[in-house]
Amino acid sequence: MIIRTLTLASSLVVLAATTSTHAATPSDRPWMNPKLSPDERAALLEKELTLDERIGLVHGPMSMPIFGITKPEGAIGSAGYIPGIPRLGVPALQESDASLGVTNPLGVRPGDGATALPSGLSLAATFNAKLAYEGGAVVGREARAKGFNVQLAGGVNLARDPRNGRNFEYLGEDPWLAGNLAGASIKGIQDQGIVSTIKHFSLNGQETSRHFANSVIDEAAHRESDLLAFQIAIEKGQPGSVMCAYNLVNGDYSCGNDHLLNGVLKRDWGYKGWVMSDWGAVHATDYIVKGLDQQSGEQLDAKVWFSAPLRDAVEKGEIPAARLSDASRRILRSMFAVGLFEKPVAPGGAIDYAANAEIAHAAAAEGIVLLKNREGLLPLAGAAKTIAVIGGHADAGVLSGGGSSQVVPPGGAKRVVPLGGEGMMGPFRSEYFNGSSPLAAIRKAAPDAKVTFDDGRYVSAAVAAAKAADIVVVFGNQWMGEGEDAPDLSLPNGQDALIAAVTAANPNTVVVLQTGGPVSMPWLGQAGAVVEAWYSGAKGGEAIADVLFGAVNPSGRLPMTFPAAIGQYPRAQLPGLGLPEKTRFDVVYSEGAEVGYRRFAGTGEKPLFPFGYGLSYTTFSFANLTVTGGPTLTVSFDVANTGQRPGKATPQVYLTDAAGRPVQRLIGFDKVDLRPGETRRVALTADARVLGRFDAKANRWVLDAGRYQVGVGGASNDLALRGAANLKAGTLKP
Repeated sequence: MIIRTLTLASSLVVLAATTSTHAATPSDRPWMNPKLSPDERAALLEKELTLDERIGLVHGPMSMPIFGITKPEGAIGSAGYIPGIPRLGVPALQESDASLGVTNPLGVRPGDGATALPSGLSLAATFNAKLAYEGGAVVGREARAKGFNVQLAGGVNLARDPRNGRNFEYLGEDPWLAGNLAGASIKGIQDQGIVSTIKHFSLNGQETSRHFANSVIDEAAHRESDLLAFQIAIEKGQPGSVMCAYNLVNGDYSCGNDHLLNGVLKRDWGYKGWVMSDWGAVHATDYIVKGLDQQSGEQLDAKVWFSAPLRDAVEKGEIPAARLSDASRRILRSMFAVGLFEKPVAPGGAIDYAANAEIAHAAAAEGIVLLKNREGLLPLAGAAKTIAVIGGHADAGVLSGGGSSQVVPPGGAKRVVPLGGEGMMGPFRSEYFNGSSPLAAIRKAAPDAKVTFDDGRYVSAAVAAAKAADIVVVFGNQWMGEGEDAPDLSLPNGQDALIAAVTAANPNTVVVLQTGGPVSMPWLGQAGAVVEAWYSGAKGGEAIADVLFGAVNPSGRLPMTFPAAIGQYPRAQLPGLGLPEKTRFDVVYSEGAEVGYRRFAGTGEKPLFPFGYGLSYTTFSFANLTVTGGPTLTVSFDVANTGQRPGKATPQVYLTDAAGRPVQRLIGFDKVDLRPGETRRVALTADARVLGRFDAKANRWVLDAGRYQVGVGGASNDLALRGAANLKAGTLKP
């Protein structure tokens, strides 16, 4: 199905045509010479700007009708809008949220749907950077066709608390995994000629009172964890913009944090793009001096700090004019870097939604994690005559997470269940089921079976349905969304009791979880099989059926630890919970860089399911490990499919000892598709930063001389091979 998007805002098309005309005549506009670097072009253009034009580039409104806000003139309608400069051929910035697809918040563009990608955690579970790139390319292509040239994508905050309401948008708890996948996704977007952000910089680790949470962490630990994830993603994806966060970091708001923005990002990492604020995250005009380049969603702030107040401060000499020029130049530089001047973006392009949905389908299937499979219950055999499907709105589609990342499919959602609520996120608190029905997909996969459906509202009816069936597939849903955290790790609305009763009634019960993160599973011992499907996107129902019936051999691996209890985490009580509104409080990240599985390795506590874990319908073995040293480690080994089915292995390499320091860190991974009996050699070279430590006093990475030990296997707790090599002492720039 190829659909051409609505042609909106004819003035934008005229502007695009004007820009194209000037691109052909670089003599009067030397910045239009494509042979020059983006830096040179931006410098030439920025010199031509007036003070008002510079001011116009560094602030912009929200562009959706909410809380009395009207859509700005010229805006397509979505998250944000920065007017262009027609006299110089500078296009407007049309900005859309895009963590999991191009959004249409509150239906601001009636009838305009998009391809929903699987959740960030689902993508992370694939351990597959190629799929991350392909998903990013889908977002970039659809954005371009709809007229958006900036995508607010690239969420890479590490999952430090399993209750975080936005974990589903992000890429798990490990900086190497998250950084690589985020970088690939960002590159996929930007290769379509669209600016992508990376967000939320930094330590936006919880949603509870996120505007008042002060994230407290040691500098070295920050560099070795969350900042390393950002650094890797920026290097690999080269995002045009970095979005700073709502929270404070070590006492200063992220968007006015001189150390983070000027010190780390721009000085140490040499970042050349621009820093935009999150919507409603600016508290003063002097944030521009502290490294912020653009105020976004300005109506949500107390003032439009970067408009008249900034102009006045520049004219009075209180803020250097050169700093305003630098901010403007950074914005223009990113626009040149992705080709917005050569290939202007305008609405009305054709979108092949069917092809894009198949890309989402493949990613969803590869992200599904098989957690339990008693006596080979899965894949389901054709001999089952009756299958009972229970709960989870499985008749209507698959669940998605809520908030600014919510994607509505072409044609609209099949079912929307309002949850109610007040405040900023109240209008976004609804469960969306997209029409990709697991029930319909199961019926298609088992045409000779009688497949019944019970909605799960009454436990007694569900138990009766379970007893009458050969096989039961029961769904457990956990809706998570922006602006709130889960109070605990249970499934809401009594679903744990429902699943416990169903699994007790029929031992051949498969539990399919659609969650935004870990849940406690008190019924785990009774379940025949458990599948974590996450939020599985445009073709999630089909992907779930593919795994249940064996059309796809599950290869997903957990990108974050599933704890046995919340008490295994350093903050069992959510910081800030119950405090009076607008009260600042500290979130002390005492675990430092030992996030998730790294901390479990140190404490020796046993989680419910470890990082990197996932079962398959075949078996794999690892052999012939070689580890060589020098300035870094190179690890090579054989991986073989020793089972009866084709399958994808996910070999993982962990550092287990660093020159006498016991550690556990993921330093490499791969995805290897193997036929039964096939063996393949895998070679990985470690980034020296994941082997070393950060010396905050010297402001550099340090690699101590000594013996470095590694383990290779299928999960963080299942290391089949061990080896070691000596490394030379060395240092790396910060």
